[in-house]
Amino acid sequence: MSRRHSRETAFQVLFQIDINKEAKHDDLFKVMDGDISVFAIQIIKGVIEKKKELDQIIEENLENWSISRIGAVEKTLLRIAVYEMKHVEETPYKVAVNEAVELAKRFHDEQSGKFINGVLSKITRS
Repeated sequence: MSRRHSRETAFQVLFQIDINKEAKHDDLFKVMDGDISVFAIQIIKGVIEKKKELDQIIEENLENWSISRIGAVEKTLLRIAVYEMKHVEETPYKVAVNEAVELAKRFHDEQSGKFINGVLSKITRS
């Protein structure tokens, strides 16, 4: 499984966790088609464990927004990208940003990708 596909899988699981507060994390892993890669599991577990830290970093880099106003797609993708930027040494910042933007365009729209790019660009400079 490619890293891009692993990120997509991680996004799908984390998105479900974010919108379905009643879902059990283990159940979400079970319903995913096929095997989940080690990299996808690393992202999922990392984002869950470091959610408060990631949200704080995101919040500090928003202009005229609060994290509570961000849609679930954007919030999930921002968390994944910030997790990779701060905790996955082998992922270059540019790759984390580009992958988040591409997933935003795929799962939401062009504006979503621009918003994510803006926030993540600010984080890479901080």
